[in-house]
Amino acid sequence: MDASPTSDLWWKNAVVYCLDVETFLDSDGDGCGDLRGLTDRLDYLAGLGISCLWLMPFYPSRQRDDGYDITDFFGIDGRLGTPGDFAEMLRTARDRGIRVIVDLVVNHSSDAHPWFQAARERDSPMHDFYVWAQDKPPEKPGDVVFPDQESSNWAYDRKAREWYLHRFYSHQPDLNVANPRVRDEIARVIGYWLEQGLSGFRVDAVPFLLEPMGMPSGAMHDPHELMRDLRRFLGRRRGDAVLMGEVNLPADQQRAFFGDEDGDELHMVLNFLINQAMYLALAREDATPLRDTLAGLPEIPSDCQWANFVRNHDELTLDKLSEDERAEVFAAFGPEPELQLYGRGLRRRLPTMVGGDERRLRMLYSLAFALPGTPVLFYGEEIGMAENLDIPGRYSVRSPMQWSDEPHGGFSTVADPAALVRPVVSASGWTPAQVNVAAQRRADGSLLNWMERLIRRRRECPELGWGRCTLLDAGHPAVLAHRADWQGSTVVALHAFAGDRLEVALDLGEELEQAVDLHTDHHLAPDAHGRLTVTVEPYGFRWFRLRRPGERLAP
Repeated sequence: MDASPTSDLWWKNAVVYCLDVETFLDSDGDGCGDLRGLTDRLDYLAGLGISCLWLMPFYPSRQRDDGYDITDFFGIDGRLGTPGDFAEMLRTARDRGIRVIVDLVVNHSSDAHPWFQAARERDSPMHDFYVWAQDKPPEKPGDVVFPDQESSNWAYDRKAREWYLHRFYSHQPDLNVANPRVRDEIARVIGYWLEQGLSGFRVDAVPFLLEPMGMPSGAMHDPHELMRDLRRFLGRRRGDAVLMGEVNLPADQQRAFFGDEDGDELHMVLNFLINQAMYLALAREDATPLRDTLAGLPEIPSDCQWANFVRNHDELTLDKLSEDERAEVFAAFGPEPELQLYGRGLRRRLPTMVGGDERRLRMLYSLAFALPGTPVLFYGEEIGMAENLDIPGRYSVRSPMQWSDEPHGGFSTVADPAALVRPVVSASGWTPAQVNVAAQRRADGSLLNWMERLIRRRRECPELGWGRCTLLDAGHPAVLAHRADWQGSTVVALHAFAGDRLEVALDLGEELEQAVDLHTDHHLAPDAHGRLTVTVEPYGFRWFRLRRPGERLAP
């Protein structure tokens, strides 16, 4: 196996870590995280094995949507630092071998953005930067993204004497991406931040950006041309930069956002379908929903990649499940109404959803790292951080990072750390109360130290990021088994969604010398017919690299 290609299309074998600068580390004790604090913790991320850092918005904002209501696409929120602090953070990250991507939020702006303020004058050249209507357009049920906050996608502006489109909050008017001048401005935003040293962007709300409503017929002849334009521009400015898109759509619509056969739009797509299937499988203790979802994913271009995650920074959306399936997940992981949001999601992190059961925690993260694609972590997942339900709405999962139990260690605490009870405690002395970095890095059996080993092993397995995935018959519905083949090398992974100890047999259909366990020293030998008998513990997982006759493998 030649791993050299993995440094070219680097995103196919990366480990991505998402964080909010404001809640990561406070460097001066003023109660707000900042860029200097982040820079101080880059060694922590490098030691964890993170190769790509994804920053949530750090731009100037009125903070009415946690920074996504941007008032200056070219600036830095003064609370978080200066352009010099940003440059120093990027330089330090590069020195530690960490690439940095940031949120590109150009579906809308804040209503306080100078563009919108000028656009309220109907004879202003900025007026067409937004989507207006003389009369309020008709709407249909389900169009509103945040039904608890908004009742319509249109708001009336008294100064303009017109209705403006907002697919999200009314203080976030949608940009008119059919306007060539707006497209030019989006390209300038991308170009500016690339010049600062970024390696790409996570593109917010891509379907809303490419398929806006309320425009005259024919305003956008081919909506996807915008993404192709941005991809070409990105490639000209920096050939190894990536676009990772938020695309929560049915499987048959996903491939178009990669660019179909041409592969000339998004490099990566966050895999919401797999994420939702994970939780349905976990609720049922049956891997069938996940197996079916994997089988239904479209083939994607060879240079492109799925991005797999267990939890992200929004509500845990379950909108692609049926109503009955969603009810199953709610009943298992958040039956109380205050834990649910928008009728489609949960405002919890995984540890509290599974009652602190570290077996299920580790199994699900192992799965996210083993599935075809690139794993994405949300800050605090590596220590089993809980949500803070005192924070309203979906922001409950964006509570400050828990560096220690001391007030200055995380400049906040979870609502009730004692509620994160772990019924499964490792033999090495890991105790339930240690939900912070300081304690976990000193405990051999901690989730943090286990996650570091998982990340190291994942980065040593390019088969999982580059290889062709084939589902295997494990003979038990609770076990998901698959193999990834690349350049003559094979990794096989098994994950059990049941609380029982299971023995499964895999027919790998070839002559093998040994299956080398990648997490323990319990290697297995197949029988004379090439069948491998594997024992999987309750909510357990196994990774193997297959050793063929006469083959030598790395340790």
